[in-house]
Amino acid sequence: MKVSYNWLKQYINCDLSAEEIAKKLTGTGLEVEDLTPYESIKGALKGVVVGKVIYCVDHPNSDHLHITKVDVGAEEPLNIVCGAPNVAEGQKVLVATIGTELHNGNESFTIKKGKIRGEVSEGMICAEDELQIGESHDGIMVLPEDYEVGKPASYYFPVEQDTTIEIGLTANRSDATSHIGVNRDLVAALNYQEKTDKYHLVIPSVDDFKVENTNNDIEVVVEDTKACPRYSGVTVSGVKVGPSPKWLKHRLEAIGLRSINNIVDISNYVLMETGQPLHTFDADKIKGKKVVVKCLEEGTKFVTLDGIERKLSNTNLMICNAEEPMCIAGVFGGAESGVTESTTNVFIESAYFNPTSVRKTSKYHGLQTDASFRFERGCDPNMTLYALKRAALLIKELAGGTISSEIKDVINGDFTPVRVELKFAYL
Repeated sequence: MKVSYNWLKQYINCDLSAEEIAKKLTGTGLEVEDLTPYESIKGALKGVVVGKVIYCVDHPNSDHLHITKVDVGAEEPLNIVCGAPNVAEGQKVLVATIGTELHNGNESFTIKKGKIRGEVSEGMICAEDELQIGESHDGIMVLPEDYEVGKPASYYFPVEQDTTIEIGLTANRSDATSHIGVNRDLVAALNYQEKTDKYHLVIPSVDDFKVENTNNDIEVVVEDTKACPRYSGVTVSGVKVGPSPKWLKHRLEAIGLRSINNIVDISNYVLMETGQPLHTFDADKIKGKKVVVKCLEEGTKFVTLDGIERKLSNTNLMICNAEEPMCIAGVFGGAESGVTESTTNVFIESAYFNPTSVRKTSKYHGLQTDASFRFERGCDPNMTLYALKRAALLIKELAGGTISSEIKDVINGDFTPVRVELKFAYL
């Protein structure tokens, strides 16, 4: 399992390095197998500086290239041949100087001095996608006028530096499948080793959670109470689906997750934060305004998020609406019920599914997801409400909207926390 060093430090008041934290965790039984540097922009924009185009003419031997001189704050301007159609004299631009290594996925190349169609080129004027700052490749990136010539690009486009900590998690440590869970062990180890109580686990508050209206109420019915002892859900209406902010993208990317959109990313973020899997449905696709948790007939066909049509076993627990299945419970979402760019209302699911049920379903379909990995090992049934509120508040913050239903919390079992007393004399 992967955790982020920067993310871990959000919840604990310590200044230990990633290497020191790794040693502490290994000492608690959470064996750290690898430490990998992470940069939100590969190469950290080293060698990329702000420049100003002070001269620009058409290349005499090309119908699309331009010969430019670019002031980068050095003694002499750089001669750069540029193929971008929008390059013009007077622009502030980003320049990859000679020796700079640029990355494209898993590939990279180094900027070298050379000749292009007979003209010397001493660098590269860059588009935003070439630097991983953005996705546009319509032309070079033109900067605001107040950007200072010669300044490193990283001054204006900060690069997050992190360390990915990979833990060899054993099957019995379901409590450590999250950043908060790992930090519990870290806090205990630090306080014990230093004979202090100054280290504390600071968990984000959900006290601001408040139901604002009940205009989009979704009924929840759990038919298979053995496979689903607890099911919690709430609706958030009026959201705007879009790209996630950089901080959220970076947190997920550091542990190997790809950003999808703000709603899906929040579900993944809360999962990795708390260890509680969530699933977010487009509330308008929940037919009959009703969620039914049950098994379906043997051989029922269901298309999952990956576009594959699967035949269900009559032991596969499903999340259904009033008419049809929407999700394989605890394992994988459906192709028709998920969040899209046009989604405006969402229903957040936070449940506790029986580990044996999820394990059998996961193996039956040959699917293992981050959610099933945790459900199979056993999640904390008392975490469902906290994770639900945390996700709802983040959605309000990053996607707008209002909390527009009461929390549905269907419980079939006794989940009173167990308190174990250990007397010092006995110890």
